[in-house]
Amino acid sequence: MPDQAQILRGMMERRTEFAAGTSTAIDRRARTIAITSGKGGVGKSVIALNLAVALQKMGQRTCLLDANLGLGNIDLLCGLNGYWNLSHVVSGARTLSEIVLQGPQGIHVVPGASGLFESADCPASVQREIISQLEKLERDHEFLIIDTGTGIHKTIRQFVSAADIALVVTTPEPTAIADAYATLKALFAGDGALQPHLLVNQSQSPEQAREIIARVQQTARTFLHLAVSSAGHIPRDPAVPEAVWRRSPFTADGVRSAASLAIEQLARRILNLSQTDSNRGTYFGQFALEQEHKTAC
Repeated sequence: MPDQAQILRGMMERRTEFAAGTSTAIDRRARTIAITSGKGGVGKSVIALNLAVALQKMGQRTCLLDANLGLGNIDLLCGLNGYWNLSHVVSGARTLSEIVLQGPQGIHVVPGASGLFESADCPASVQREIISQLEKLERDHEFLIIDTGTGIHKTIRQFVSAADIALVVTTPEPTAIADAYATLKALFAGDGALQPHLLVNQSQSPEQAREIIARVQQTARTFLHLAVSSAGHIPRDPAVPEAVWRRSPFTADGVRSAASLAIEQLARRILNLSQTDSNRGTYFGQFALEQEHKTAC
């Protein structure tokens, strides 16, 4: 069994190989946003979809990865019928270009990303080829949005830790806030590499959202020594469930609802955040290294 030093040397050698083989990716890569939550039912996937549409409408080529563990429904939310997903690419049944769906306003949707390399039978050569295809997809977009699963599963940690920006979604319900705090503790405390942003969905008022965010920030600072940024709030709006029933994002229907205005404000805020670290490599290269480290350890 290789010792820790051998594992680290191997990872550094492969990091160099990724860099040498994908110089274009390092020169220009998508900004990546991982959207996660502590529990289901808080509107995480709806926010991921509508944020992708809002960024696309602002002239930013955007790709949305449905990485919701076993419960992906992005295709349903935007009226698409996708049978093939990334697991079929891993198995060799389909190529990446064959499973990518074109969604509202021209966004691209990658279904089934949660199954990325979960099979122990996936050879390293196949993994490298798929990573190469995914990196090309990444280079073709300005933004890559990852709709992760809920909770603190180790695969969710991988999807989040490789991103540039992490959004943790909660609602005003006490259970949702408690689960959001647990997610902050599990995914970010002690890491220091990525600062989370807390977003309050379905808020009754801006004051309520600010109070929730301030309370979580204070608790995280005191007990986790973790700085949590505010991503603002999305107000409760009847336009949201109506859009879900229509299987269409509410940011694409042309109606200036309260929720769509809030999503647009969030998109502008993200656009104004600092650019990516070009020396960091691609998102999918980072993800592969995280996967390799998990397997080696």
